[in-house]
Amino acid sequence: MDASDELLQMATPSALLTLDGVIRSLNAPMATQLGRPWEQCVGHGFVDLLPEDQRISAEGLLTHGATTKRLAMRVLEFPGTSTASLVCLVEARAVTDSSSGERLVWVHSLDAGHDLGGLLIPFQLAAKAADLGLCMCSPDEHQVEWLGGAPALAALFPQASVPRSKMIRRVHPDDRKDVQRLVRSSAAQSPWIRSRFLTEHDGWHILAAQVRRIQLGYGGPERVFAVIRDDTQSEAHRRETLAEASAERERADGITAFSSALFSAATEQELQQVVLARLAAAVGGSGALFALVDDGRLRVSSDAGIPTWEVDALFGLSLDEDRPLPYVIRTGQAQFFHNHEEFARRWLNDDGLPLPRPVPGTALSITPLSPVGDRPLGAWVVRYDSEHPPSSENLAFMTTLAELAGKALRAIRLQQAHVELSMAVQDSMLPTLPEHLPGLEIAARYQPSRDGLDIGGDWYDAFFLPDGAIALEIGDAQGHDVDAAVFMGQVRSSMRAIAAHEPDPGTVLTRTNELLVAMDAPRFASCTMLHLDPRDGQVIGTSAGHVPLLHARDDGSHTIRTLPAGPVLGIVPGTEYPEETFTLEEGTALVMVTDGVVEGPSLSLDAGLERAGALAGRALQDRLGVEATADRVLDAVAAVDHLDDVAVLVIRRA
Repeated sequence: MDASDELLQMATPSALLTLDGVIRSLNAPMATQLGRPWEQCVGHGFVDLLPEDQRISAEGLLTHGATTKRLAMRVLEFPGTSTASLVCLVEARAVTDSSSGERLVWVHSLDAGHDLGGLLIPFQLAAKAADLGLCMCSPDEHQVEWLGGAPALAALFPQASVPRSKMIRRVHPDDRKDVQRLVRSSAAQSPWIRSRFLTEHDGWHILAAQVRRIQLGYGGPERVFAVIRDDTQSEAHRRETLAEASAERERADGITAFSSALFSAATEQELQQVVLARLAAAVGGSGALFALVDDGRLRVSSDAGIPTWEVDALFGLSLDEDRPLPYVIRTGQAQFFHNHEEFARRWLNDDGLPLPRPVPGTALSITPLSPVGDRPLGAWVVRYDSEHPPSSENLAFMTTLAELAGKALRAIRLQQAHVELSMAVQDSMLPTLPEHLPGLEIAARYQPSRDGLDIGGDWYDAFFLPDGAIALEIGDAQGHDVDAAVFMGQVRSSMRAIAAHEPDPGTVLTRTNELLVAMDAPRFASCTMLHLDPRDGQVIGTSAGHVPLLHARDDGSHTIRTLPAGPVLGIVPGTEYPEETFTLEEGTALVMVTDGVVEGPSLSLDAGLERAGALAGRALQDRLGVEATADRVLDAVAAVDHLDDVAVLVIRRA
């Protein structure tokens, strides 16, 4: 990858660092995320601008990203604004400056909107390690959600989500004013306050709480976090009982959250992101490795808890190798190694060959993504900073998660194959535009539907006529499936065949309609056809129930031209399609679109035509070519919020 300005033109925070972590350049979102003006960031160490408790994690991320081609990412907390800190999932990747050849590190925040829960994991781990509890609510909501932490504290709040008013009612009346003031605080972080809290089962506890405001992801929602400490002395036996109950609930909640994140992943990269962000923390490990099978070889990635050299040693390893990781993937049988000695006994010939293996003082588990007898998909590896084995419940929990990940991976790959097949069918049916049109420039765009089989009935066409003119078509056959695409191909082929003998647009539509009616076609199609003479710009046009033309000029203006029209093709027998003749002046362009470009639930047809025409006019005024003009018109589709497939055809007289 070349380091260039393109890396900083992202809408999300992005920065280029030297290999020793000094900021070479950054975009405005990254400066906002760091809580400083742009000029106070450039030339400073990236790690030095972060909160002190984030620096070790950030240094590890940068080292990982600078020394490996594998995925390197971590959740980091940034200063953000004066009212809230900012938590993002950050990726570090080695790049090369295209002008100087200097190696740099590209650091940017990933879009974690599909898995906001993954951003909370560091807070949950920190709370648990400090024997604290953690809960959350949004500033404009009155529901408090328990996020976990110290087991004894979690047991005091048996419900995962409760109304804030119910929580306040459990506070001693003399302490409620302080608690309410704490909750309503607008500061990024409040002081600790103590209050007496009545639990459901064992009476009053003395709790201390501190509130923080945190934004989840750049541009993401703001949340209020409360860190809770139990200052009450209690019996060890009761704490142990409460801890077991909390662990069981956390395990159940973990399965729910992890599985939800897995099945919300739309691509293999997002699935990998979920696994590496959540797995080690979910099962009490210190690092995780994720291996997928591609063409009989392993494609391996890891979080920052696994050394880079271990990932490199496994990458590309054949599935047929007699080694622990390929063996587990092939057989579907998980393996757990309590320590290095056990590994050596069970894999006597593995010394000096591809890992993973536990180092002294650690344990290792390898869990397949598919069970015995199923097609091998991959596996994940978790390293533990202890030789004590996880509980049987924890191992069963990990097996369940791995099987869920395997199901999610199958669904992703099936959908990807489905999309690739659909696009191949559609691409095979789209025409090739003629080259070297005398005095004319032409461009076309097609974008599939976001529904159905991702192919549909929209089409465009342009071809030479026997009289030297150019025929231009755009149309929309009913439906969004394979049958619609086949019907579209029949209509387009019929119009070409008829135009070779009778080139007038009105005649072509009349004959095509007669043919479709005679065939008793089960579908119909709208269409606009133009006969354009490149020598003098004379245009003859007609329409069969299609949306109007757009006529854009190089002074930025545009008009909407409604052609004489008849009904859609294939419905009414004996229809004649009237024509209109006009001139395409030099430097002006005609923009032909299907209705998905200009009409949708959030946009009327008239408003959509005006907007598309204005975009085309501004493109010509900016001296853009027809390719860029077509792109500008197509970019407007996102605002239409339409599920239809769309087509754009732009013809400009030079």
